[in-house]
Amino acid sequence: MSDGAKARRGIQSVVTGLRVLSSVAGNREPASLSSIAKASGLSASQAHRYLSSLIEAGMVRQEERLGLYDLDAGAIRIGLSALTRMDVFRLSDDVLPQMAKECSHTCLVTVWGDNGPTVVRWHPGDPPVTTSINIGSVLPLLTSATGAVFYAFADKDLTRAKAEEQCALMNWKPSDFHDLREQTRRSLVATVRGKVIPGLRAMACPVFDVQGRLAIGVTLIAGDGVPRSTDANARKCLVKSCRELTEALGGQWPSSSLAD
Repeated sequence: MSDGAKARRGIQSVVTGLRVLSSVAGNREPASLSSIAKASGLSASQAHRYLSSLIEAGMVRQEERLGLYDLDAGAIRIGLSALTRMDVFRLSDDVLPQMAKECSHTCLVTVWGDNGPTVVRWHPGDPPVTTSINIGSVLPLLTSATGAVFYAFADKDLTRAKAEEQCALMNWKPSDFHDLREQTRRSLVATVRGKVIPGLRAMACPVFDVQGRLAIGVTLIAGDGVPRSTDANARKCLVKSCRELTEALGGQWPSSSLAD
């Protein structure tokens, strides 16, 4: 066998070993040899050989009582090291500008600030939107698409005071917004038309971190210059991008969502 062939075989072995490790990591609990083999596309004997090597390398461990496989300290250290390198804004800057151009909607990235959902990134669509909203703007919690996402997914202790404040100003009760929270949690996407800025329509979606917390909100806005016929595709692009960012952060996208 030539040196080139040996090198290619060695590289393929690494790829297969990483696939087996990913199969172990993809389970929420220790997994059997047969389930790992099936997920890896290998026979049980092949998967067993790779698992034995991963155990020797400290990446996988095998439980003594049931013989199930789980991640060991080596893999956990690598995972934690990768998480410390994750920057949601850097990741979003890689994904969202292109999404905005492709779907013709302007994209806003928001975080929870001292006064509520605050715009920290602005990626223009084509055509761009002219509006008084800009970086640093605070969006209403209960009447904007962005706010609905924070109201539905951010820590309730974080949003309670702002929700009560806005309800008092509008003579509403917090209980009036129970359906808003539940609907947004089911679909993962909140939409409004003309409530914040006349002539603008918006849709917003969450991005979750590895602990399942709301990391950022991503909002698409469009004016009358963008046909409403483009909104369905924009919604698909929004959900796809937020899912991609969630998974890049090590988070898990809700599988039961109506948005899938």
